[in-house]
Amino acid sequence: MAHEILIVDDEPDIRMLIDGILQDEGYETRGAGDADGAIKAFRERRPSLVILDVWLQGSRLDGLGILEALHSEEPHVPVVMISGHGTIEMAVGAIQQGAYDFIEKPFQSDRLLLSVRHALEAASLARENAELRLRAGPEATLTGDSAMIAQLRTQVERVAPTGSRVMITGPAGSGKEVVARMIHARSRRSTGPFVVMNCATLNPGRFEEELFGLEAGADPIAQPRRAGVLERAHGGTLLLDEVSDMPLETQGKIVRALQDQTFERLGGSSRVKVDVRVLSTTNRDLQAEIAAGRFREDLFYRLAVVPMKVPSLRERREDVPLLAHTFIQRSAETSGIPARPLSADTLAALQAYDWPGNVRQLRNLMDWLLIMAPGAPGEVIRADMLPPEIGSRAPALLNIDPTADIMSLPLREARDLFETQYLHAQLVRFGGNISRTAQFVGMERSALHRKLKQLGVNSDERVGS
Repeated sequence: MAHEILIVDDEPDIRMLIDGILQDEGYETRGAGDADGAIKAFRERRPSLVILDVWLQGSRLDGLGILEALHSEEPHVPVVMISGHGTIEMAVGAIQQGAYDFIEKPFQSDRLLLSVRHALEAASLARENAELRLRAGPEATLTGDSAMIAQLRTQVERVAPTGSRVMITGPAGSGKEVVARMIHARSRRSTGPFVVMNCATLNPGRFEEELFGLEAGADPIAQPRRAGVLERAHGGTLLLDEVSDMPLETQGKIVRALQDQTFERLGGSSRVKVDVRVLSTTNRDLQAEIAAGRFREDLFYRLAVVPMKVPSLRERREDVPLLAHTFIQRSAETSGIPARPLSADTLAALQAYDWPGNVRQLRNLMDWLLIMAPGAPGEVIRADMLPPEIGSRAPALLNIDPTADIMSLPLREARDLFETQYLHAQLVRFGGNISRTAQFVGMERSALHRKLKQLGVNSDERVGS
């Protein structure tokens, strides 16, 4: 979406001139002629950038005073100062107070546009860096080749450019926020902010302040205005993470905010306009929450315009090897420790495990293995190095029965014994799913059924279990 720029100058002709220059380049603009008008316009809707004259005739505050007032409320909004009576001392003072640039009148259009573009780029970069520091290493892609993940990627590509609200469901740790970030990155708002509000961890008493913000007190310096997440996400995307934990009274207030894209800050009386795309996630059955009176039905239908489901890791076991290799490589790059290969029995044990913590649990395990698994750097990680609850399954799956004297058996019986244990191991590895097992071992599904029946192996298909 287009950046919105607030132009503050006491001369209407100058405002009109700058307005024309900026609109020709695709920017949206608003104007104000004095301090009160500038601060009112700023509080109604935060602009992407402010162009601010130093000398404002008949104004309560001059440009430097307005700069201080704006930055006391929102220190990251870039400000370009302009003046027809500028001095080096004035320019230095403006930069020291937080202005991005200082331009003398009369100015060339190219000079103004260059400063505006650089200021917006610097603000965008600073915002991205801040988000990365706050949420170190967020995933931005879905890893896996399974049919479920391929379908989910297709859904993301289709819904991302539309601007529709999306509700993403799935168990904890399955990657719901990854999907939300992918939608934002592929949307028309990708250059805008991506703001996350975690409803599960926020104190219920602070929900509305965090969501809508706090109006400035009588002394704006002592009690400055604080922007809420709706305002901070203006021009971008707001993710309501685990939205089912939002208090009922707050749910009622956000319904109107979603409908009108306006709201009032706590302690304020004027409505603030925003342009925000809202995504939401939940690991609960919201229809059951609605029936129990814990979630508003009208809010559900406003948020779930497009529903999407992220599968659990045990529903896509074939992705486990790729995920494990990806995570251990990434952990090695982060920690500076050489990556270690994973043995076949290790991968089989990982695929057979049910992963109650989903992808997040697997990622944490790879971090732990790289640091704590015995052996020299670069040495293969075997199944016996896994935590007991995971590694204990590998011998039962893959080791030939030590009580069987295989060397005393005829070839046919020895082969049948091996095939029985091998196919049983692969069935457990893929959660009893015949289709996935057949694909991995290289057999037709019907042929595998016949082989299992011949060997007396239980072939009950338990899809996704």
